[in-house]
Amino acid sequence: MERLQFYLTTETPCPYLPDRDSANIVPDPMVPVTAGIYDQLIQHGFRRSGEHVYRPHCPQCSACVPIRIPVQAFKPRRTDRRLLKASLDIQTHTLSASFHEEHFNLFQRYTAKRHPVGGMASMGKEEYSGFLSTSWGTTWFTEFRLEGKLLAVAVYDQVRNGLSAVYTFFDPDLEKRAPGRLAILWQIEEARRLDLPYLYLGYWIAESPKMAYKADF
Repeated sequence: MERLQFYLTTETPCPYLPDRDSANIVPDPMVPVTAGIYDQLIQHGFRRSGEHVYRPHCPQCSACVPIRIPVQAFKPRRTDRRLLKASLDIQTHTLSASFHEEHFNLFQRYTAKRHPVGGMASMGKEEYSGFLSTSWGTTWFTEFRLEGKLLAVAVYDQVRNGLSAVYTFFDPDLEKRAPGRLAILWQIEEARRLDLPYLYLGYWIAESPKMAYKADF
């Protein structure tokens, strides 16, 4: 880490805030990322998308706030307690990171409904796998099933001092059951069970409606 160099990317239009440009700090691409390096980088606000590790460093903007939940101190809100009680009929099952056709089909339905504009909705199988997994990290896929039907999949990394939420996708027809929020609450409890201090939730942007849910945590 002490010898690792960092670079600033070129600016591109911000995907979250209109009329702003974004740029990232990235570690030297000639140095292979390892689990040990990422364990340290995530504590300094870095995240990953597939194999790509980055931290926002935008011109005249510092809206992206890296957040993590100290799981032992977290207290669920009344709405969270109601959600957990209403979700007692949902079963979970955790798998190591690998491709499953059922997961991919759900991902396609989710992105077509929630993110129809952009590259996510058109991802093929290889792009999907590359987006969620890495060759150097420990990644888990937890299924949420309702009467045997796949409701949601939470993808998260296990790092030295916590779990790191990578992505969650769910059945858009069952959005009223709040599967995205349920997945966060489940990951908080899983971090507690593993005696890990934090759940990393990525970046929060106060002005972005897409990230409004993170303010509750």
